[in-house]
Amino acid sequence: MAEIPVRLLIADDHPIVRDGIRGMFAGDPDFEVLGEAGDGAQAVERARALNPDVILMDLRMPGMDGVTAIKELVRLGIAARVLVLTTYDTDRDVMPAIEAGATGYLLKDTGRDELVRAVRTAARGEAVLSPSVATRLLGQVRAPADPLSARELEILQLIADGATNREAAARLFISEATVKSHVLHIYAKLGVNDRAAAVATAFRRGLLTVENDR
Repeated sequence: MAEIPVRLLIADDHPIVRDGIRGMFAGDPDFEVLGEAGDGAQAVERARALNPDVILMDLRMPGMDGVTAIKELVRLGIAARVLVLTTYDTDRDVMPAIEAGATGYLLKDTGRDELVRAVRTAARGEAVLSPSVATRLLGQVRAPADPLSARELEILQLIADGATNREAAARLFISEATVKSHVLHIYAKLGVNDRAAAVATAFRRGLLTVENDR
């Protein structure tokens, strides 16, 4: 009995790239390219309509980018696995894509045989990473986290309690500018961009605890 082919959706803003990817799977009975999308919003729309098994997703596209599209697919409960296929392997590209819910991350210089294996792997729900991305992620896991100072923890606790920068400065008898500087250091060390994310990350890492009688 023949296996059901893996159904693909290709999302990339360059038509020539989409044509090249489609050509890699053309004539292979194990795969069926259902359609193409030129940006993230179109990828989400077509994923809902076509129900692919795997979406080959570029990251940097006009309008809705790849990471935002992945988040939207997850929010909508679309079961397709997302295999990122991009030119970029920097931390600012890799980590958001993985955290958003991508099953795999490959670079566009990946050869056909490797790409075919990766799509099969992703269709099974197994993670697949290009060697450079795997090395980068492993390095992050091994690298010791930059700890928050005692003062930064004090300020973070006050932020968690709802204090503004001005209120935190008054409580700690320091200037508001000093508090702002500490807050920026906290953001950098936790890898976040705002107060809510800093507090959430700190609780998740056990840096903050809830004290009912505080």
